[in-house]
Amino acid sequence: MVKSRPPTDRQAAPVQLAEPTNARRTDIRSPASRGGANDAFFRHIVAGMRNGALALTRAGVLTLINDEAYRILEIAPGPRDLDRAVGDVLSDQPEVVRLLNSVFDLHQLPNRAELQLRPSGKVIGYTLGLVRDDAGAVVGASMFFKDLTRVEQLEERERLRDRLAALGEMAAAIAHEVKNPLAAIEIMAGLLRRKLADNPDAQTVLTDIIKETKMANAIVQEALEFVRPIRLQVERTAVAEAVRAAVQLADTKAQRGDIGLDVDLPEALPPIQGDEYQLTQVFTNLLLNAYEAMEGTGHVAITAQTVRLALESGGRDAVVVEFAGDGPGMPRDVADRVFNPFFTTNFTTKARGSGLGLAIVRRFVDAHDGSIDLKTAPGQGTLIRVTLPVRGNEEGK
Repeated sequence: MVKSRPPTDRQAAPVQLAEPTNARRTDIRSPASRGGANDAFFRHIVAGMRNGALALTRAGVLTLINDEAYRILEIAPGPRDLDRAVGDVLSDQPEVVRLLNSVFDLHQLPNRAELQLRPSGKVIGYTLGLVRDDAGAVVGASMFFKDLTRVEQLEERERLRDRLAALGEMAAAIAHEVKNPLAAIEIMAGLLRRKLADNPDAQTVLTDIIKETKMANAIVQEALEFVRPIRLQVERTAVAEAVRAAVQLADTKAQRGDIGLDVDLPEALPPIQGDEYQLTQVFTNLLLNAYEAMEGTGHVAITAQTVRLALESGGRDAVVVEFAGDGPGMPRDVADRVFNPFFTTNFTTKARGSGLGLAIVRRFVDAHDGSIDLKTAPGQGTLIRVTLPVRGNEEGK
């Protein structure tokens, strides 16, 4: 996915580098100078940039890549990456390869555009430029880019908060008007069922009415829960305890059938600053969705580990909890919308669900300054990863 937008303060201006005399190629990973003091200074500039930097020749040969590019693109540095085809070095990032291979055919090069990487979902902001020799002939191209994933998450959170503020007022008024008649219907149906105790046909119909009324009331209540502002009761929370509580709670809400469940939670997981009740809800909803999608057969594995998140500010520790199921999986168009409010599908929800379960899950994770990611494909199962920083920004208190 490529999109352009007007320049904003969040994106650093593209770095303009003077081309060395005679257009010397520079290996910024080599500690030895290959072109004197000017060349060494050039290498140090590129190596110290907070943006990723790539350069290639017209033949598609990689001639420059810095450490930040490796980090953002999640590629392991190789000893002979330079002088190789850019498609070979960046084979795990086909979107970037396609972009670079087309740079010499573009009439107008993208400036401060955005690109979403798959399958990670990471968003980068990038600028492309042409490299010319002393005669003005195009001899290569450069790409400078920055990881905007965190910024995108914060912007989406702000957009969601604005939408929910308006939706909340409307939903509260509608829910009040709907819940009262629903309650009256349920009461009257209950009274009729007692009066017509000797009429089996009437009993069946009235039981269905009461059941459907309760379901409609639950959906209204879930909608209210979704638009209600989140208030975290933040305290030192053991993620492992929240997961174990969720396993027990899920077993009381759904029939697991023949689905196998493995839980591997290291004892050394650090406590986080979070709301244990809401985290238990998050993990319970994920388990219930897994059980429903697998329809009584298969296997679910829950694992957890501590990781170090690489951020521009220096990084922070986080606990990652993964739910892996070998169910039917989902096509990409479904996976892209599965966390959207009111999106329902047989892959993830009950036939009569409201489509708010996973949307609420994302809201709770966002409130903990965390993230939730999904990897899935038809016939290949589903992996959901919940990342929770050990110390969040205490949003939602």
